[in-house]
Amino acid sequence: MKYKTKQKVVLIGPLNWGLGHATRDIPIIKHYLKNNYKVIIAADKAPLSLLKQEFPELEFIKLPAPEINYATKQKMIFKMLISIPKILWGIYNEHHLLKKIIKKHAVDIIISDNRYGLWNKNTYNIFITHQLEIQTPLKLSFVKNSLNKINHLFIKKFNKCWVPDYEFEPTVAGKLSHTEKKPENVEYIGLLSRFQDLKIKTINHDYQILVILSGPEPQRSILQKILQEQISQSGKKALFVLGKPNKSIKYTKGSINFINHLPANKLAAYIISTPYIISRSGYSSIMDYLYLKKTVILIPTPGQTEQEYLSAYFKKKQWFYACEQDKFNLETALLESKKYTCPINIFQTDIPLL
Repeated sequence: MKYKTKQKVVLIGPLNWGLGHATRDIPIIKHYLKNNYKVIIAADKAPLSLLKQEFPELEFIKLPAPEINYATKQKMIFKMLISIPKILWGIYNEHHLLKKIIKKHAVDIIISDNRYGLWNKNTYNIFITHQLEIQTPLKLSFVKNSLNKINHLFIKKFNKCWVPDYEFEPTVAGKLSHTEKKPENVEYIGLLSRFQDLKIKTINHDYQILVILSGPEPQRSILQKILQEQISQSGKKALFVLGKPNKSIKYTKGSINFINHLPANKLAAYIISTPYIISRSGYSSIMDYLYLKKTVILIPTPGQTEQEYLSAYFKKKQWFYACEQDKFNLETALLESKKYTCPINIFQTDIPLL
């Protein structure tokens, strides 16, 4: 008599600070579905909406995480300090809620994208991060070592830590993903992009600039206002993708068209078909542009040290032009960006199966 092997159940939980964690999990979800695993997604807010659109056939669990707003740059240090208790409570809360989810859905494997509380002693636990070394502002450099020790202590609770980068050159996340001392469970899995395996076609249009907005408020809206004013004054035709997958809205103001969200294949088509792209410097976005072999203009979120580091890192490599938000000048950015070239044949992925 033949017995059926139990289908392994994988719970995938992206952090909800922006869309980047959710988008880079898309190739992982596809990979496990292709290999006959049952995939359940635990998410909240915009990532939940986005992944429901990508995988409407899957089972979803609303799993909240603490909401963090990015204040003005001057208030960012204070904001970070007062947010620590809220973040720790969020980790404890999701760890507690996870026990009920595992019991109800018979979960075998947990893949947590930067959610430190998503591990359990009765499951195989994977943590995804490209930040083995968290960057801190200069005024908080005295806590950097302690912060990274805590980061590694949490990572060690997982069976594996997948880093979406290469172990050896050419590394993409620089010192974020390569530290002198790193947890023993670290495994480099190459790059991840939501555009992998899509059939992407160019689009005929007359947009000169594509603006891809993302990230938490109020900085998302502040950047939108800056870019909207400068592009309107220039008279150039532009498309703004506002990064709001939970709302379906389109409107036009002057030479600019606005849309809340585009499906992955259409967004990729606009990226490769538009002369100039302006974007935040989130790591998931960077991996998308590397996959499409497209150079872009990067504007890091003020006070978000990871994005500020990546912007400077890629500008130095001559891959992407970058400029601080409060110093941004459209004419200069369009001119300078022509001097930068996105590398080709750099994109490789190796997602392990368990």
